[in-house]
Amino acid sequence: MQRRFVGLTAAVAALGMTVTLAGCGVGTGSGDVTLKVVAANYDPNDGPSTKQYWDKVASAFEAKNPGIKIDVTVYSWTVVDAKVAEMVKAGNAPDIAQIGAYSDYASQGKLYSADDLLSIPVQANFLSNLTDAGEQNRTQYGMPFVASTRLLFYNKALFGNAGISKAPTSWDELKTDAKLLKQKGVKFPYALPLGTEEAQAETMQWLLSGGDNYTDSVGTYTIDSAPNIKTFTWLKNNLVGAGLTGPTAPGKLNRAVAYKAFINGQVGMLNGHPTLVKQAKAKGIDLGMVPMPGADGPTKSTMGVADWIMGFKQNGHRAEIGKFLDDVFSDKNVLDFTGQYDLLPATTSASETMADDPKYKYLKAFLNALPTSQLPPVDKTSWPTVADAVKKNIGKAVSPTSQPATILSQLQTTATTAQNAE
Repeated sequence: MQRRFVGLTAAVAALGMTVTLAGCGVGTGSGDVTLKVVAANYDPNDGPSTKQYWDKVASAFEAKNPGIKIDVTVYSWTVVDAKVAEMVKAGNAPDIAQIGAYSDYASQGKLYSADDLLSIPVQANFLSNLTDAGEQNRTQYGMPFVASTRLLFYNKALFGNAGISKAPTSWDELKTDAKLLKQKGVKFPYALPLGTEEAQAETMQWLLSGGDNYTDSVGTYTIDSAPNIKTFTWLKNNLVGAGLTGPTAPGKLNRAVAYKAFINGQVGMLNGHPTLVKQAKAKGIDLGMVPMPGADGPTKSTMGVADWIMGFKQNGHRAEIGKFLDDVFSDKNVLDFTGQYDLLPATTSASETMADDPKYKYLKAFLNALPTSQLPPVDKTSWPTVADAVKKNIGKAVSPTSQPATILSQLQTTATTAQNAE
């Protein structure tokens, strides 16, 4: 898709023509239009900064487009998806929602496609793997708003104290390093958060490091594949069973707790995302970041995550939604938002600008990993059900009283049932 748009854009540019979608930027003839926008709060303390960002973007847009008003409501991440679901169910869908998932609304025919909304250069500017993740049946409905990737974080001071001179690149090296850290009294040699907060992300990173994933190349769930069983058997026997994951059972350890322990100097290694970098440095942690170790060497692909923005059909404001979203995805707005929250741009041009800016040197490794990262199967309407089951049950796969193959088989049954119901 991206190649098609780039080629078309170049052809039109050669003719000296301006390209817009039919009707985009043209009023509906009914006077002023107010777009209702619902967005998630990225402020780490649920403070006002995200609302302030949107108000600034809206004011600037309204000044240039006097026929369109923007009404933005920001909700905490803990409730924003539910709020939008309630609005849609009540027949009061917002025009634009910036939330965690799009697939249900797309499958119900409630969303405009990106083709319907965005100008060709804007749509072509998304990173191709994020565009792919936003598609259902080869049509893009989810537009990636921001992204992040995961890397192995390690505490350089704790490594030095344990006599470890370099970061691990394989599972065997990770195990050896974790043993040395434990011998020096490190509380969490490797923090393995498989608690209900975000176990699906930690799980996916480990599945990738073992050479597989949640699904195969055609989108069929393969949770209980032989490589995945091997991965969790290794985790159970070599890290958890060896006492190298700390005093809290992985199934009871949430990501927020693990991250707090890292910035307090109690964790040797963990999987981290970009927002953890500044938090750790603010606490004086000298940290290193490398690709996740794999079974026999560095993992070939890291896990990527994207949050989504979408346009609802209900109010019929296609042209106005498209015009506003073209503005939202300008480099200036994208970089203002991602720079504020240590996130990664979902667009090629903004990613390149960030990579070239010395101010964002600490994000360079994440930016490098993003174009080849693999995202969870967010295009599948079954994914929320599967992710919830993983959150609640994957910790059992490394517990002393369970077998990884049994737990993964149970999750596979849940996934297959959910997929058959799509």
